Order: sequence, then structure tokens, then C-alpha cells
Amino acid sequence: MNDQEKKGTESHDPAYPEKFLQFMRAGWSDTELPVTLSDGAPNHAKRRAALSAAFTGETLVIPSGHEMVRANDTDFPFRPGSDFVYLTGEHDPESVLVLRPNGSGHDAVLYVRPRSPRDTDEFFKDRRYGELWIGRRHTLREKATELGIETAHLDTLPGVLDELAPSRTRVLRNLDPSVDTAVRQTSPDRDRELAYVISEMKLVKDEWEIAQLQDAIDATIRGFEDVARIIPADRPVSERLIDGVFGLRARHDGNTVGYSSIVGNGAHAAILHWIRNDGRTKPGELLLMDMGVENRHLYTADVTRTIPVNGAFTPLQRQVYDVVYKSQQAGMDFIKPGVKFHDVHLTCMRVLAEGLHDLGILPGSVDEAMDKDSGVYRRWTLHGFGHMLGIDVHDCAHARNEKYRDGELGEGYVLTVEPGLYFQPEDEMVPAELRGIGIRIEDDVQVTATGCRNLSAGLPRTSAEVESWLATQREAGPRLPG
Repeated sequence: MNDQEKKGTESHDPAYPEKFLQFMRAGWSDTELPVTLSDGAPNHAKRRAALSAAFTGETLVIPSGHEMVRANDTDFPFRPGSDFVYLTGEHDPESVLVLRPNGSGHDAVLYVRPRSPRDTDEFFKDRRYGELWIGRRHTLREKATELGIETAHLDTLPGVLDELAPSRTRVLRNLDPSVDTAVRQTSPDRDRELAYVISEMKLVKDEWEIAQLQDAIDATIRGFEDVARIIPADRPVSERLIDGVFGLRARHDGNTVGYSSIVGNGAHAAILHWIRNDGRTKPGELLLMDMGVENRHLYTADVTRTIPVNGAFTPLQRQVYDVVYKSQQAGMDFIKPGVKFHDVHLTCMRVLAEGLHDLGILPGSVDEAMDKDSGVYRRWTLHGFGHMLGIDVHDCAHARNEKYRDGELGEGYVLTVEPGLYFQPEDEMVPAELRGIGIRIEDDVQVTATGCRNLSAGLPRTSAEVESWLATQREAGPRLPG
């Protein structure tokens, strides 16, 4: 044994004496975990079958990704690639799904790192893989039972990849450098086609996925209630307190937050992706909170509410809020199968432009502002009306324009509707009393056969309902997740 092997796994660890090593290698029992088939496994199998049908005779390689260094020897919490989870249900890093043609379809094999063996010292010495450091992983048989898919040891993957013909193989790239290197890219378009197809499969949510989204949304509603209960009406608190209280709910009821929470008071609400959250609430100002829980199957909610800190909107705040609400309601009323995604956008934007005109700040007429060669109303609402939602907060991101942005909505789509108006504190084009106001209302809706269903309807939306809800939550008082 060389000096390096005698040392601990990190510079600050004590060395391992030989007597200790011999003692650690003996006296361990070996038991199987009582695993059962995951409730999502049948859905994952159907998706693999659909992907197989789209790429007859070709090998498909989809990695989960690997842990990323946060600082020195600490990593960010691992979150597997969404497309990989969509097809397997597996959450472990470094895993790889390989679909190989078999004449009538594909054989699916999931390459994973199984539990630490007892014939090496990994189980107690290795900080990254040893189960005394990170917990027990499944055996190959346990993993196959849980996910309903054939499994193989990750160590055998390099030999499999080495045998593949690049011209008949497609890889989901930029997730695992070792896989990218092992399978030479003959044409970027071929690999992009794989990403396109998976994203477009994800456009329509099945019944199980809708249930996962509802689970995440319900937890998000509880999180909004939690924060409303701890925001004082008469004194400041930090934005990070609100961020943290919601994060507690997300971690308790789900996996974590689905994205970095946006908690913006006053002028911070006019910054679209304000995630520093280092300000403080102020009675008399508005507080914008854009937050969502990611559930344990990694489906996420995405909900925004804007509330008056002291409990009541001023007349001007209410006027702007009601414009945003009217825009959101117009979008929801318009949504149904067959309407164009872009036309929902135009429907919401016209209402915002009309509201800006009524406020006296829109240059020219509403029609002039809505002209495709103008769009001046967008100075006060930079983003679109919404986006697809699912296992990613911006789901189906690789779908082609003709299927998504320029396409039609279909039954089973789930998307956000989130118009907003934002008046920057330095904007000399608006009256001083509007500067520093930012308002967004965002809900998650499912396209049904005849229209849409608001999955996040458990949170109030109108200005009067928000005031009443806030008062009710404050009266109930703080609570811990239970």
C-alpha cells in the first residue's frame, strides 16, 4: 500500500492505520432493501416506447449528468437532467440510459453505480461514493425492481459506448463530458433532433404528470400561506426571511424549490429576475413573490403573487394590479385547444397596452403600440405571457418553434399565464408616483378539451381577494410544516 492509499480521502482527514483498515473490512451484514415498483414506472416505460418508435434502428444515449463543484471539495446538490428523469425516473448522478435497436424496437438498459461493494474499501473511505459517507445506494436488482428497467453496472458503460457506430447513434449532449467524448458527434443536427423529439413529447402531460404538477402546486399554495402569515403589516422584514420560509415548505413537502425564488419588495419587484433577495419589506409598498415547489418526482409549480405589505392596495396600486389581472384573465379565457401560443400572448399584451393607455403613459394609440414593427408597450412588460411547465420550470425548451412558440395549444398542455407591468424607478417616461411599482400575477393552467383549468386556483387573484386572503392568513398566525 502506497502513502496515498494510507491517507484519508481529503487533506484534512487523518491517515488510516493498517490495523484500522483490517478492522473495518470485517463484520458487516448484507441485506436487500424492500423496494417495490415506482408509481411512475409505467409512464416512463410508455415514454421510452414512444421515443423508440421515433428513432427506429438507431441507438440513443441519454445521461443523467454529474455533480458540479460548488467550491473546492463541495458540490452543488445534484439534480438529474430532466429528459433523463422523464424517461427513467432515476435520480442518481452519472447514470446513463442506452436504448439499442433489437429489430422490433429497442432494448433499454440503465447503467448505474450500484451500492458500495464490501470487497473494496470504497464503502468507508470514499467521500463521493462510499455509503458510510453518502448513504446506501440500491443494488442493480433493487434498482431494476424499483424502476422497471434492466440495469447494468456503470463500469461496463465505456465498453458499450466504444462499440457504437457514431453514424447510427444519437446522444443527448452537454450533460456528461465522458459520454460526449466516448461517442463521436458526426452531425450536431442528429443529436439536436433527439432533444427536439423529447421536448415535443413532453408538451402533452398524461394523467400521472398532471397529478405530480398538482402536488407541487398544492405545496406551493401552502408555502405562500406560510409566508403571508409571517409578513408583518406594520414593520419591515427581510426578503430573505420570506425566501427561507418558503424554502422550508419546499424542502419539507417536496424536493426543493423549482427555481431560485424571486422575492422583491418595492422597486425590486420591477427587476424581473430579482433573486438576491437582500432587501426589506416596507408597509405601503408592494411585495412580488415568484416561487414554486419542485415535488419529489421533480415536477415544479411556478406561481407569482403581488401583495400590499400593509394589507391594502392604494388606489393607484389597485388600478395597476387590476390591469394585470384583467390581462391574465383575458389570456385564460382565450386558451383552448387549437389556438396559437402566440395569439394568447397578443391577447394578454393588448389588455396591458390598453391599461397603459388608460394610465396616460402609452405613446400613441393601442393599435400603434401593438403593431409588430413597434411594440413600444413592452418597455413596461419585457417578457411574454407565459411558458410551458412540467418537469422543468421552462418545460419543453428544445421543442421546435413550429411546435411551441409558433404552434397551437393542445389538450393536455400545461403552461403559465403570467402578465406583468414594471415601472423602473429611473423611468422618466412615467409619472413619479408609478416609478418603482412592479406587479405580476402568475398561475399554472392545464389545457382541457374546451378551455383551461387553473391548477393554482387555490390562491386568490383579484385585488379584493388578495387583501381578504392576506388578512385571513395573518389572523391564523405562523405555522410549521407538519
